Amino acid sequence: QVQLVESGGGLVQAGGSLRLSCAASGSIRSITMGWYRQAPGKQRELVARITSGGITNYADSAKGRFTISRDNAKNMVYLQMNSLKPEDTAVYYCVGRRLTRVEYDYWGQGTQVTVSS
Repeated sequence: QVQLVESGGGLVQAGGSLRLSCAASGSIRSITMGWYRQAPGKQRELVARITSGGITNYADSAKGRFTISRDNAKNMVYLQMNSLKPEDTAVYYCVGRRLTRVEYDYWGQGTQVTVSS
């Protein structure tokens, strides 16, 4: 079992930037990683993902503003968030999915991101 721990959340003004980090307890070299977010009154949304080969995908709401990256040597995943909007306010979860799985089976504890207007 790979444990994931997020950090970097906090308060930021609209238009500002924030960088989230995800530390894994084991190797993530062969794991697709991503970031989910959950906001009250909204569906849980996969905002970004990155495959073991480094291919990235973004939700329409995040495209052009967010960048996901990974450092396999450090077992780290990052989410750079720019031009933040109040609607980005949510708990952000680092997630991982093994090649043989359909669901994301590794989840972090979440980190709160609050964007003020």
